[in-house]
Amino acid sequence: MNIRDLKVFIVVAETRHLTKASKLLYMTPQGISRVIKNMESECDCTLFLRTGSGMELSECGKRFLEYAKTELEEYHNMRNDILRIRQQEHGVVDLLSAFGILRLVTPECLLDFKSKYPEIELHYRECPDLQIERWFQTGEGNVMFTLAPCDEELYEVLELESFPVKLLVNKKHPLSSRSSVTIQDLKDEPLYIESREFKIHHLIVDKCREAGFEPNIMFEASGFSLCHKMVRENKGISVTVDFVSDDMGHDDLVLIPFSDGIYEWKICMVTRKNESIGNGVDIFQKHVKSWMDRINTGSITR
Repeated sequence: MNIRDLKVFIVVAETRHLTKASKLLYMTPQGISRVIKNMESECDCTLFLRTGSGMELSECGKRFLEYAKTELEEYHNMRNDILRIRQQEHGVVDLLSAFGILRLVTPECLLDFKSKYPEIELHYRECPDLQIERWFQTGEGNVMFTLAPCDEELYEVLELESFPVKLLVNKKHPLSSRSSVTIQDLKDEPLYIESREFKIHHLIVDKCREAGFEPNIMFEASGFSLCHKMVRENKGISVTVDFVSDDMGHDDLVLIPFSDGIYEWKICMVTRKNESIGNGVDIFQKHVKSWMDRINTGSITR
């Protein structure tokens, strides 16, 4: 048996049904059944009990599941270790970026890096903040763009830029004439906000709970754009930062700062402590820092 077979076994054990497992594995039930039979033959035992309701693990199957999960975890750890060594040796930048940050750093920053350093491989992936951090914690990627706070016991953290989080309302909304707001002003207001995979969600929800109420969340979006759309239609309020709102470019929206505490969207570039980052990542970090400095001094525009 091989790693692929172990993955098949684990999915069948978790779904307890060949048809459900086939949809997740993109295999036919017959193909999955052959894999299971071959594993049972090799182990000389019955791993699953076929019942009218599906597939139940036998006692041997339950013990085998423990070993299978451990083996799969060790395999992924090994692959990640080898990948990191390759990245260090061959000049590979594997960037994991939280949504929204490349909008700030700009795609041109990455294109300029590729142009200046064609010998360094650059790969990047974008996902919500907390998903990106889970990937990085398990060893994927060798540099990460994410939002503070970051665990500075585990990571080397370089702050790139910080923006105040502000309330976003339609010009027709009663709050639009205010010069500032507090979190209490959100009480009972229909709120459109990024999902729980985004740190800005937890920032606002935690502030509301500290103020003694649950926010009236109408919808949890996968990004800023949908929230802006719902506010443009005056269906509710949202929260955002200046540069995102500027990119949206709608005159019928108003940004209002909070006056009752720190509401911050702080962007950081992160590597792992006690891990050699390699020449490629070192050059990339310096390039990004220089690019951001040029944006802030106005020598290039975002």
